[in-house]
Amino acid sequence: MEYKNLLVETSHCITTLTINRPEVLNSLNSDVIREMESALSRVDIDTAVRAVIVTGSGEKAFVAGADIKEMYKMSAFEAHDFARCGQRLMLLINRMRKPVIAAVNGYALGGGFELALACDFIYASEKAKFGFPEVGLGIIPGFGGTQNLARLIGPNRANELVLSGRVITAAKAQAWGVVNEVFVPEELLHKTVETALEISGKGTLGVASAKDVIVNGLNMTKEDGFRYEASLFGVLFATGDQREGMGAFLEKRPAKFEGK
Repeated sequence: MEYKNLLVETSHCITTLTINRPEVLNSLNSDVIREMESALSRVDIDTAVRAVIVTGSGEKAFVAGADIKEMYKMSAFEAHDFARCGQRLMLLINRMRKPVIAAVNGYALGGGFELALACDFIYASEKAKFGFPEVGLGIIPGFGGTQNLARLIGPNRANELVLSGRVITAAKAQAWGVVNEVFVPEELLHKTVETALEISGKGTLGVASAKDVIVNGLNMTKEDGFRYEASLFGVLFATGDQREGMGAFLEKRPAKFEGK
């Protein structure tokens, strides 16, 4: 399926979704959000795809924010619905059984930062910048950014970044635990694909269950999280992937996982 604002390419079981509005620094409007929901929903049920990369087109921006021209004329009710629409996209990424990696190649501000935070982890270019400038516009982040950032780096760091509206470098974002790795711009996508391929070679059901228990365990007590982990651990022993993975290990051969 073709999209107006997205480029979707699948190669070697990895789907790369590129937000393609470079003339407005890939800003998120309602159409982009709907297209991303559609594309990611399709990818999630495609058994040939084992990992997803999200990035932005051009050299300047991953996503420089939500579309201010669209937001400026919104009523309070329309703004609430717009926020909920963006949050549905972020929750979809959380709930996907496929791992989703953000490859941040430039500005990741406002809604763009929120999109990156919704992914399972972030790789960044040395040129990347991160921040929530919303308070300077008289609003707050609305696509789940306050919640995801505070859970990731704690309320103190989150407060500093959100309340100041400050923009930080990729190096500082890495030091704060927001970004996993920082690469020179020319290597960013290659390194991201390399990691996606590494993940895709592992047990499909194991990867999906690991993502599930990490995401959902954050909203449980530690004891409940332990119980949930044990339940998924047990369920996986009824799968072909478990028998193949352990059998391959014992037979000293590469495993061939089928996601069953």
